[in-house]
Amino acid sequence: MSDKDLATLSYEQAREELVAVVSRLEAGGASLEESLALWERGEALAARCAEWLDGVQHRLDAARAEALPE
Repeated sequence: MSDKDLATLSYEQAREELVAVVSRLEAGGASLEESLALWERGEALAARCAEWLDGVQHRLDAARAEALPE
């Protein structure tokens, strides 16, 4: 999956794939090259999840700011 495809993942999709990547790494048995590719994919998925959470935090902050009386 490319970075462009990664950008289209929902939070839930990215998190689910991240859990699968971590499980595969924890299970062991992968070659060094495969492990490195999994690690890199996991890092990209974790960053995507962080983007989603940052966006949610921004929306919550904006909603709270609107709700405060002037």
